[in-house]
Amino acid sequence: MYRFLDQAYTTYVVVRKPGLPQGYSMRDMADDYAAMISEEFGEGVDVMGSSTGGSIAQHFAADHPDLVRRLVIHSSAYTLGDCGKEAQMDVARLARQRKWREANAVLMELLVPRGRFSGPVVWLGSLMMSFAAPKDPSDLVVTLEAEDKHDFRDRLAEIKAPTLVIAGDRDPFYAEKLFRDTAADIPCARLILYAGMGHPAGGKQFRRDVLAFLTAP
Repeated sequence: MYRFLDQAYTTYVVVRKPGLPQGYSMRDMADDYAAMISEEFGEGVDVMGSSTGGSIAQHFAADHPDLVRRLVIHSSAYTLGDCGKEAQMDVARLARQRKWREANAVLMELLVPRGRFSGPVVWLGSLMMSFAAPKDPSDLVVTLEAEDKHDFRDRLAEIKAPTLVIAGDRDPFYAEKLFRDTAADIPCARLILYAGMGHPAGGKQFRRDVLAFLTAP
């Protein structure tokens, strides 16, 4: 997904640390990334947070401005939409019961456009995703609960880095207004929305737009 960045960057794709305690927040996760980046690089880097990573990236940019040169909030906003919250809490409930196929089906129902073959695609996709299910669901559940509580609207103005909010206007986890409000409340932000695109936003134009933003003078 991020191979297109290789022409301009050395790209590091990182995920949350394992063994998260109950009540761990998006802000706590952002502090983990700050410690990692500070130790690894000792200076600011360009950051792209996708989906849940975008929620964490907002805390990261506000709390650790010296570590962020430019910020891309990819298919994410200051909070989840109602549909996204409901789906993620269903996933958390099913994950606690280790019902991975059912949990993945909840996500696939949102991600797969409705059509003639959507039923078989959802079934096959949820089955394949279940093969990669973690043995212990606790980290996933903690993360989903943290994102359910995430509402960064009152702190968006604290993000000082040049920011690109980029997403599809048919994203099932976020309403279009959430993307617009997120970009509007960040002082140095611009918004790119792709008509008819879901979650996560992607494609050739997405790649061109992200690279143009990150490499602009």
